[in-house]
Amino acid sequence: MEFDLRKALNAISDVVHNRPSPLREFDQIYMKVADMVIQAEYVARVFNNKDVVFVGDGDGIALSAAHLKAQNVIPYGPKSITLLDFDERIVNSVRRFSEKLQPQIEISAHLYNVADALPPEHFGAYDGFHINPPWGASNGGESVTAFFERGSQATKEKSLGIVVIADDPDLLWTQEVLRDTQRRAFELGYVVSEMLPQLHLYHLDDAPDLRSCSCLFRRIDPSCMQVISEPLEPARLENFYGKSSPLRFRYIRERKTLDTGMESDFLYTLEKLEVNHE
Repeated sequence: MEFDLRKALNAISDVVHNRPSPLREFDQIYMKVADMVIQAEYVARVFNNKDVVFVGDGDGIALSAAHLKAQNVIPYGPKSITLLDFDERIVNSVRRFSEKLQPQIEISAHLYNVADALPPEHFGAYDGFHINPPWGASNGGESVTAFFERGSQATKEKSLGIVVIADDPDLLWTQEVLRDTQRRAFELGYVVSEMLPQLHLYHLDDAPDLRSCSCLFRRIDPSCMQVISEPLEPARLENFYGKSSPLRFRYIRERKTLDTGMESDFLYTLEKLEVNHE
C-alpha cells in the first residue's frame, strides 16, 4: 500500500488542533505527532472492522485512526469507536470532531472514570480496547492494571487489547510495570500477541527521551473474565497520577465558551492600542 506521509501528517494535525491542552497534574502528556501517525495506523490495522472502546484517550488516537481512513490515507479502520474518559473537554472535542466523520464511522464519547464500576451498557460490548493510562511509576503499576481491567470488562470473549505504557530498559520501574501488567493480563486470560518496543516519544519536559511501547494482548481463556465490575478500592487510588498525586476527582468539567475554535479568554488579556487622533 502506498502511504502518503504528507496527507497522513495533515490528517493527524486536524486531530491535534481539535484536542484540548493537557493537564499535567492528571498525567495528561501527549504523544508526538509522527508517533501518533504510527500508533493510529497500527490501531486501525489491528482493529479493522471491529467495535473498539478507548478507555481514556487524551492523545486522540481514536480520532486519528478514524480520520486516516476518512481522508483515504489508509483503506482500513475500526467499524465503531467508543470513548470513555473522565475529562469532559476531551469527550466534547471527540463529539465535535466525530460530526465530520459521519457516516463513515460511528463514534460516541461518554464521561467515565475508571475509579467507578463500568456502566452495564458497556460491559462485554466491544471487540477490543485501547489504553494509554498513567504509567504507574509511583504505584507499582496499579493505574495501568486498573485501566486494563476496565478494558477487559468492556470486551467480548475473543477480544484484543492494545496497551501503551513506558518502556525503557535502563529504567527498572518501566520494566517492572510491564512485567506486572503482563502478569495481570495472564490472570484475566490474555497472552501477549505482539509487542512494539520503545515506539513513541512524548511532550515530556522532565524526561524527553522516555518512550512507550505498544503491547497487543489477545484473550485466549474466557473463563478468566470478570463477571462483575466494582469500584476501585481506596488503596488503589493512591499515587494514581504520580507520587503524592492520588485519584481524588471524578470528572474534569469544561468551562463553556461561545466559540470553541478560539482560545479561552481565561488565558490571556488585551492591552488597548492608544491612538492619538490630533
